[in-house]
Amino acid sequence: MHRYLFILSVAFLSFLAFPASAQSRHAPEPVSQAAVVMDASTGTIVFSKNPDEEIPPASLTKLMTMHLVFAEVAAGRAALDETLSPPRESWAINQLPLSSLMNLAPGQQLSLRELLLGMAVFSGNDAAAALALRFAPSASAFVGMMNREAHALGLAKTVFVDASGYSENNMTTAREFAAFCRHYLASHPESLREYHSVAEFAYPLAEHVAEQYRRNPGTRAQRNRNALLGKVEGVDGLKTGFIFESGYNIALTAERNLTRFIVVILGAPAGWGGDRVRDEDGKTLIEWAFANYKTIRPLPGDPAPARVWKGRENHVALAYDAPLDFTALAERGAALSWRVDPPAPLIAPLAAGSAAGTLVLYDSLGELRRVPLVTTRAIEKGGFFKRLIDSIRLFFNK
Repeated sequence: MHRYLFILSVAFLSFLAFPASAQSRHAPEPVSQAAVVMDASTGTIVFSKNPDEEIPPASLTKLMTMHLVFAEVAAGRAALDETLSPPRESWAINQLPLSSLMNLAPGQQLSLRELLLGMAVFSGNDAAAALALRFAPSASAFVGMMNREAHALGLAKTVFVDASGYSENNMTTAREFAAFCRHYLASHPESLREYHSVAEFAYPLAEHVAEQYRRNPGTRAQRNRNALLGKVEGVDGLKTGFIFESGYNIALTAERNLTRFIVVILGAPAGWGGDRVRDEDGKTLIEWAFANYKTIRPLPGDPAPARVWKGRENHVALAYDAPLDFTALAERGAALSWRVDPPAPLIAPLAAGSAAGTLVLYDSLGELRRVPLVTTRAIEKGGFFKRLIDSIRLFFNK
């Protein structure tokens, strides 16, 4: 059910009702080729530039690799603390030129958790290769898993050809990758603390290498490639990427005051200083989003049961037919109120999911959101005398 709702959110992201246009609120003008800013809770896009342009994601691809690994662990087919030896295909010396590496080598032993850190912090292509071969018989078989998952999530323009993002034939859009990041964060919230916000990681340590190398294991400490960690309030992920064909990319997320935004930037200039352009675009968009928008999380409680006429039962329980959380302008919703607009009389027989009124959310400036109410189960019509008595009552009520 969760995946089905995600697919619907991808399909209709462009049509979400929103109180004001992002571009009308003095939106910034990023240099990067494409960008999307999304409320992680609601999926509402508050800013976009070329959101559907197809651009190679580069190492942002590794988020899909991590997503699949976490799913395998959750399914009990792997454990984060299991130990493995990197296969030959994943050794650093066998990676393509200019690859980002965690420096896997023959004879090493490390955990699945450490491989994930090597991918999240170092952006190690060797780590991606090792993880792919842990969960599939070949690199191409793992790529098949990646593409099946992208298809299942409704990512129509997102295609993978490797687990690391090295190839320019990997493809996505800012809109689709932001939607994927939203799903990723909802599915693996612990990944921010355990992997994506880790500032530095050292590998290999003496415990990872063969005994004869333990005096000098060649340990290399590397900083997280996300330069905005610790520099922009609330930033705790997610991933950077670069290949010449796409330029500099970033999937960025930050949380402040119970609001979390996702920023996906694709195609900052590939030349010298492009990483600074990407980071400046990311910082500007994050600050702008928090200055102008917020997530509102109403707590009206469960809706009261509704009166049913001419049925075997007099009342039916109701449920909200849409999420209550919504994205609003930063100055709205400080004192939130709500009311229920009742429907026309509910007359049996009623199917489950029948319309049963509307929850209206508003503040001192006016209405903010409407949430439909529906019946939670079917109600059969009552007997002759029950229908007759209710008909008389309805007549006098009118």
